[in-house]
Amino acid sequence: MKKETRESEQEHARRIDWNDVRRRLETSGAALARDAAPSMVEQHAILRGRARAFAREAHQVGTAGESLDIIEFRLASETYGIASAFVREVSPLKDVTPLPGTPPFVLGIINVRGQIFSVVNLKKFFNLPERGLGELNQVIILRDNRMEFGILADAILGMYTIPLDAIQPSPSTVTGIGAAYLRGVTAERVIILDAAHILHDEQIIINQETGA
Repeated sequence: MKKETRESEQEHARRIDWNDVRRRLETSGAALARDAAPSMVEQHAILRGRARAFAREAHQVGTAGESLDIIEFRLASETYGIASAFVREVSPLKDVTPLPGTPPFVLGIINVRGQIFSVVNLKKFFNLPERGLGELNQVIILRDNRMEFGILADAILGMYTIPLDAIQPSPSTVTGIGAAYLRGVTAERVIILDAAHILHDEQIIINQETGA
């Protein structure tokens, strides 16, 4: 019985058209590939999505350097900002020692962890009203490869990042020596100071060295 079964299977195998089987398999495979592949409309949608994603990434890379990190602070009734890249640190204003014979804009000197810094009162340059010093007063210590000194702040408001194109030219009404220290103003009326100019101003540098 087993022998007859094997002979029947062999006879059936001989009758199969294997070429036809291969053609059917190839046809089925091609159909499956067409069904799995996205349609032309889907391909366009995928490409548009990729293009939008690439455009967003390119915009983010292109605008990454077009912003400014600032320390925002209060002087009298006005709000100022200065690039944090020029800020070494912020320290409470305490134990200020006045220096006789220095210009009025030199508030005095302070000791910050054993290092002496002179403190400039920018209110003198901007004709801002004076008021007594208090616990909220801080010193923003500026630095570059040439000079280090502090500027007075009535209060520190925080650290923010603003787009460079948000800085508009300073109003023409701002005149005097203080105008040279301004980089511009934002729509929120935050006055952006030019830290590099302040640090490189020969008038401040000479007097600072004299005060030291």
